Order: sequence, then structure tokens, then C-alpha cells
Amino acid sequence: MVAPVIMAFGNLAQQQRFLPPISSGEQWWCQGYSEPGAGSDLASLKTRATLEGDHYVVNGQKTWNTLGQYADWIFCLVRTDPLAKPQSGISFLLIDMKSPGITVRPITLLDGGHEVNEIWFENVKVPLQNRVGDENKGWTYAKFLLGHERTNIAGIGAAKRELARLKRIASSEKKLGRPLIEDPLFAAAIAQVEIDLWALEITNLRVLSAERGSKAPGPEASILKIRGTEIAQRISELLMRAVGPYALPFRREAMEAGWQSDPTREAPGPRYAATLAAAYMNQRKLSIFGGTNEIQKNIISKMIVGL
Repeated sequence: MVAPVIMAFGNLAQQQRFLPPISSGEQWWCQGYSEPGAGSDLASLKTRATLEGDHYVVNGQKTWNTLGQYADWIFCLVRTDPLAKPQSGISFLLIDMKSPGITVRPITLLDGGHEVNEIWFENVKVPLQNRVGDENKGWTYAKFLLGHERTNIAGIGAAKRELARLKRIASSEKKLGRPLIEDPLFAAAIAQVEIDLWALEITNLRVLSAERGSKAPGPEASILKIRGTEIAQRISELLMRAVGPYALPFRREAMEAGWQSDPTREAPGPRYAATLAAAYMNQRKLSIFGGTNEIQKNIISKMIVGL
């Protein structure tokens, strides 16, 4: 029996309007949190929403917006009370990306891809009915959402997939005529990351079990975010080490082919080496988005350790 979905926020009309096209994949959403001067210190955001009758007028800028070039809607944190303390003057708005006054500008990443954007809002009108919850209470909703996001960033499934790939590659690569996976030092590095991944999965399952009892993710989500991103980056580093010099060249055409080697192009080394440099560079962002790992350590020290 499938448990019913319980929505923590959003009124019935909003749920009936937005949830069906989200679940069916008809509508794509993106997130409007970070700004040029408000990333780790998100509460200092400056994008302003002024209530005028039955709608808000939004002006400002968001950045590091993932895949916003495809989005139909964006959920945004906006400042609705500039005189209140930072966390108390923020509201949560749902904004149609087709609204007049919205401009999406691409940001090219280190790997050459267009994955993130900056989004500008110039006198964008947003109906009052598109505000989630109470005015100036958006920080509460954002923290709840970020707890779930950080739990998801742990990326257990993806890490398992890449660990299996690492083992296959280490079995194919040779060191002194023997499979690299038989080298004691390299095997120990694989074993350590696998042990850490098992421990992370158990912690993740504990968080999910608590959520079944309607308990929102707490500071343990920060632990999942830190360890999950560190493990993913360590696996990408081991993949580079396993392939050696063949993994160093950045091959943009491999990324454009969907992170697959292009069989029509000749390249030195094994085919699986073609994507490793781009993937390694792309994964440097893991410890930054969703709240930097340094910020997560501050949360843990305050809410768990009590410092």
C-alpha cells in the first residue's frame, strides 16, 4: 500500500494546480535562491517583491540557477519586508517563467557546459495567490525544503553506480602487468570509499525512516550532504588516478555526446577515459551547491555539538 503524500506547505488550490503537472512531467521547475551577494549567506538576499493590490512586483537577480533555460516555473525567495531582520522579511513566491520582465542568461561552467544561469526580474508581476504560506515566513519554508534537498544531494544511488564503474575500470587497467584493483594501496582506497558509502547509506535510511513519521530532516541532512559530496568527489578522483595520463585531456565532444566517448573520433587511451576530466571538473560544484560544506559544518556544530 502506497502512503499518501502529505504536503507541509501550500494551500489546497496550489496543490491541485501545480502537483499534477509536476508529477506527470508536463511542467519543469527551477529554484531561485542564490544571488550574486547571497549564496552561503542566503538570508542577505536582495531580490525585492512589493505588494501592489492583488499582485507582487518583483525586481532583482538570481544566479547559479540550474537548468532554468528549460523551466516553466521558478520558486523564489524574495524580500518583502526590507526593515525586518534578514530571516524574517522573506517570502516564497511561485513565478511563471513566461512572465514579461524575466531574462535568462547562461553561465558557462569550467567544463564548457551550459548547466546554470543567472535570471533577472524587471517589474515582474506575480499574482498574490502564487505566494506560498504567509508573507515574510518564506525562510521557514526554505529551510524545510533545503533539508530535503541536502538529503537528496547525498546521491547514494549515483555513488554506487560510479563505485561499480570504478571497480570495472580498475579491473581493466594494469599496473606492473597485473589488474590495478589488485594493487594493495589502490584496493585499500576503493575499500575505504566503499565503507564510507555503506555508512552514509545507513544514515540516509535512518533519515528516511524518521520522515515516515512526518519528522522533517534536521541537522543530520547536513551530515548527508557533506559526506555524500565528499564521497562522490573521491570516486571521481580515483577514476582519474585509475586511468592515469589518458584521463587528463578535456574532451568537450565527449561531454556533448552525453558523457559518452565518440566512436567516430580517434583518441588515445581507452574509450572510458574520454569523459573523466569533464566529469571531475563538473563535480567540484557538489560541495558548494545546496549550502557549502563549510556552512553545513557550522550547522552541525551549532545544532548537534552545541558550539
